[in-house]
Amino acid sequence: MKKIFLFLSILSLSAVNAQNAKQDTFKETNVTLKINIDQLYGTLTVPDVTKKCPVALIIAGSGPTDRNGNNPMMKNNSLKMLAEALAKNGIASLRYDKRGIGESKSSGADETSLVFENYTEDAKSWINFLKQDKRFSQITIIGHSEGSLIGMIAGAKANKFVSIAGAGESADKLLKEQISSKSNKQIEEMTFPIIDSLKSGNKVKKVDPLLNSLFRASIQPYLISWFKYDPQTEIKKLAVPILIIQGNKDLQVNVSDAESLSKASKNAELVIVDKMNHVLKIIDGDNKANFESYNNESLPISEDLTNKIISFIKK
Repeated sequence: MKKIFLFLSILSLSAVNAQNAKQDTFKETNVTLKINIDQLYGTLTVPDVTKKCPVALIIAGSGPTDRNGNNPMMKNNSLKMLAEALAKNGIASLRYDKRGIGESKSSGADETSLVFENYTEDAKSWINFLKQDKRFSQITIIGHSEGSLIGMIAGAKANKFVSIAGAGESADKLLKEQISSKSNKQIEEMTFPIIDSLKSGNKVKKVDPLLNSLFRASIQPYLISWFKYDPQTEIKKLAVPILIIQGNKDLQVNVSDAESLSKASKNAELVIVDKMNHVLKIIDGDNKANFESYNNESLPISEDLTNKIISFIKK
């Protein structure tokens, strides 16, 4: 499945040397956001500047993807690299582990009670967190993959919005497309009625055991909440400047998704990055090289990507 997926406590870590950069140094600190009884954890990266600077809230994608763009099986540091590139150009950022992920694992809701709105409300809380910090002049949301939809919904509370590899259709349609492309008609006949029922807001009592990984009873409330949101509808609601970025070597999200988002908003600028894949790396080889980059922390992210985001934020 494509995406099946206040108080402040700061511990100063260290000043980090930024080699070959416009900004000499930046500092990273651990930050904690308390929401009721839950605590979410993130990393605040701030350039060493004397005046106010812009800040970006970086929202990771689906599944067990942490604040740095990694998961337990793969380490590419894509979002960590993005934060560092921004800092080297005078832009602060905050990237965080979503509830149930990484250091925020203990704040993960029980699967039966988890809904998509948990993620969107958390993003809004992080924005409020940043607004209280007088060092920052404006806030940009940068949402990657599923983080794009989360960011859209929270985006009205920010000054600008950047979508990277964001889906252009609602999750129920994406799921149907994936099933159609990889399965036979019999699987479609088994799954499509379930998807349609969940899309209508109705749980399905009887699910074939073969389909439990996708449609088990405990995950149905999340799917119902997730299927409600159409990215094209949500992006229309944003009155702020929007930048939509998509790589044409992305194996998970198509250029057509970015084009759909761009057409849906009168405030959007569309940028297609040549040879960039889903984890923001430039791929000159075949699909094997593409997949290998997901676990290559030494491969840098696209300079075209970072340059465009920096220009957009500073504009």
